[in-house]
Amino acid sequence: MKGEAASTESVPLHTGLAGNVEAVPTGGESVREQSKQDDADPDLSTENDRLPMSGLRIIDVGTFLAGPYAASILGEFGAEVLKVEHPIAGDPMRRFGTASKRHDATLAWLSEGRNRKSVTLDLRQQQGVDLFLKLVAKSDVLIENFRPGTMEEWGLGWDELSQANPGLVMLRVSGYGQTGPYRRRSGFAHIAHGFAGLSYLAGFPGETPVVPGTAPMGDYMSSLYGAIGILLALRHREATGQGQIIDIGIYEAVFRQMDEIAAAYGLFGKVREREGAGSFVAVPHGHFRTIDDKWVAIACTTDKMFERFAAVMGKAELAAADRYGNQRKRLAARDEINRIVIEWVGSMPRNEVMKRCIDGEVPIGKLNSIADIFEDEHFQARGNLAHLQEEGLGEVVIPGVVPTLSETPGRISNLGPPLGNATYEVLRELLGISAKEIRRLRQNKII
Repeated sequence: MKGEAASTESVPLHTGLAGNVEAVPTGGESVREQSKQDDADPDLSTENDRLPMSGLRIIDVGTFLAGPYAASILGEFGAEVLKVEHPIAGDPMRRFGTASKRHDATLAWLSEGRNRKSVTLDLRQQQGVDLFLKLVAKSDVLIENFRPGTMEEWGLGWDELSQANPGLVMLRVSGYGQTGPYRRRSGFAHIAHGFAGLSYLAGFPGETPVVPGTAPMGDYMSSLYGAIGILLALRHREATGQGQIIDIGIYEAVFRQMDEIAAAYGLFGKVREREGAGSFVAVPHGHFRTIDDKWVAIACTTDKMFERFAAVMGKAELAAADRYGNQRKRLAARDEINRIVIEWVGSMPRNEVMKRCIDGEVPIGKLNSIADIFEDEHFQARGNLAHLQEEGLGEVVIPGVVPTLSETPGRISNLGPPLGNATYEVLRELLGISAKEIRRLRQNKII
């Protein structure tokens, strides 16, 4: 089978399995508004067919986030995502995070399992492997994130997969990548943050390094690179008909975000240390508490910005050439500058600090809690909070689609699906397996 043939067979199934969840567009449109538009204009019901990834079929056989999140991104823009899970328990992500009223779905699964159809297959049984290879033959992309060697142990290494589909694009995400002395070590984002040097920088000088942001940040990063890799590999397949493997170590995705630390150490032997809420390259540049016990972030990275900030504080003389108008002088007087800013910010409520800085064109922002985010007019205007109705749960709010495309904006068709909700559909309609055989497979716990 040629790669082109595999690609032309990859037509999504449009059977509406997400029936209990309404599609949510970007741009701040409500579910109800979109539903009315669909009723008024039947052509909108085929909008998904016009999305840029429409016609692409992705098999997501991974667990948790590293790798599978790449499928989520492409699924938001039209790709059909088949989530292949073990028939007994499914993806452990279903039990990770805050429980919901659905027995097979935490809030994390509902959010990150979006835009998928669940297909159950036991890949530890030969019949499950055979079915999986048939599915691969009718798909475009395979995403997995098991410990290197696991797929090979199941008889699903690249030789077998590429024989089933020469045009297959395979994303492999693991803690340390498919090669190297650490390849077989367990990999988690939390470990990757430390290994890549990020955690070393998180926290205050001389204190215990802290978790940098959310625990799975590295999983999201590696998946973003994975999505880019998939698009690049598909571009190559268009030209040659041949697929390829994309190999990403979670730590590599984190390390790539570490700006100049490698160059600084390589040239000068400089080891950057923890800096707390500040920055070694600019001052004032940090987090400051207001009188009402809230926080703001202020970033003055140029002399002109500091001149405006000094004027806002009513201390224009601080920006004079013989005082702190020059960046080097401010850095040398870091403690004094920060003391002045702490006192000024701490003398007013956050709203007043924000107003004065914004009016004076000083870069400032709130340190938002999630409660602040839900109330913020900008999040609402940009459609960053997607509201979906889920049977048995009511309204579920999840992060919206990023990025926003002007002509083909992405959508959320469904929250994380029930375990195995598309198994019969896929086996019967896509693979052409008889209903009798499907019953036998279910009785033998292969599906």
